[in-house]
Amino acid sequence: MVEVIVALGSNVGDRKQNLDRAVTQIDGLGRVLDASSIYETEPMYYEKQGPFLNAVIALETSLSPTELLVRLKAIEKAMGRDSTAPRYGPRVIDLDILFYGDTVLSESDLQIPHPHIAERAFVLVPLEEIRPGLVDPGSGRTVREMLARLNSKGAVVRRSTFDRGNASSEPQRS
Repeated sequence: MVEVIVALGSNVGDRKQNLDRAVTQIDGLGRVLDASSIYETEPMYYEKQGPFLNAVIALETSLSPTELLVRLKAIEKAMGRDSTAPRYGPRVIDLDILFYGDTVLSESDLQIPHPHIAERAFVLVPLEEIRPGLVDPGSGRTVREMLARLNSKGAVVRRSTFDRGNASSEPQRS
């Protein structure tokens, strides 16, 4: 079993319900250990769209990185994500593997750690909530250090918590 950190985002439809549904389905891929609060953020890269709700979860799983990616993409598709939509455009759900234990992996369709963690407040703020001392095996920096070095944090506003047993309203601390 390995601990994996997965980022979640949604800006189409009932955004909170989309996140809740995704976490419930991800829990079937292992066991959700922790869940951050849910944060509202302005879109990055492609700004002509509505705000996102974002969160991160810690998942314990026995799936390989590639198998986990395939399963996360299947969840996205089942929830209505359009794989032909513009990159960084509006989406019902977006699921990204941020960390897979201390694995460093670079393949055409999967990079671990996620290559954009250090530039995304919408990932680092919720990640700091549940794993502030987690070390990025690529850079050697902790989540807290990456967040402190972030040039623009943008608006990352805590809005809610998850409505389920494993992703409790009070995140567990490790």
